Amino acid sequence: MDENTLIDIKKANIFQEDSLILTDVNLSVQKGEFLYIIGRVGSGKTSLIKTITAELPLSQGDATICGFNLRKVKRRQVPKLRRKIGIVFQDFQLLTDRSVYENLQFVLRSTGWKNKNEIKQRISDVLDLVGLKFKDYKMPHQLSGGEQQRVVIARALLNNPDVILADEPTGNLDIETSEGIMDVLHNIVVSGKAVIMATHNINLIKKYPARTLKCEKGKVLETEHTAAIDFESLMD
Repeated sequence: MDENTLIDIKKANIFQEDSLILTDVNLSVQKGEFLYIIGRVGSGKTSLIKTITAELPLSQGDATICGFNLRKVKRRQVPKLRRKIGIVFQDFQLLTDRSVYENLQFVLRSTGWKNKNEIKQRISDVLDLVGLKFKDYKMPHQLSGGEQQRVVIARALLNNPDVILADEPTGNLDIETSEGIMDVLHNIVVSGKAVIMATHNINLIKKYPARTLKCEKGKVLETEHTAAIDFESLMD
């Protein structure tokens, strides 16, 4: 596998328990690539994401994620794999009783960071990347929705992952705020990381065109051009 390839999935069948969700999945993602995953609710987008993070085991086909073979990865290795992947949730999942700094500090300490100065510097660096350098003292409820999502992106960047998985990251945000989040995600791609974004937001896909995969009828299909996407079929 090429050293620039972060995700390489070949002929994978993806199951949830005994139910076959996606068949014959073939997917390659490179460093510095932005990728959309689209499709109706229940089409398999979340199952694909959970397979990439090793939350769903892969029993048929082959997949290498950030250097880890999903067919051979041991349970004790899964936390190391997941540190290579930063996850951005739609609903933030911030600790509401802790400041922005304390939210990020909690993640670093739980993933093995001990040096106070290194922790402080890393938190400063990631907040700077998302435009919140001077809001580390704020509580989540004191931030706007867009600012909270920027904190979530900062949290995803803490351990310098190779891949950012963003699951409907603009789902609860207005248009202007969503565009600000897209700018942050695209800046991350420029740094050499890959960003995979599951979304229903038609306007954002049109404004920020990128390689797009569609989950439909048990398949993951690649669309050649954004213009070729049947956007109406995404509406539930």
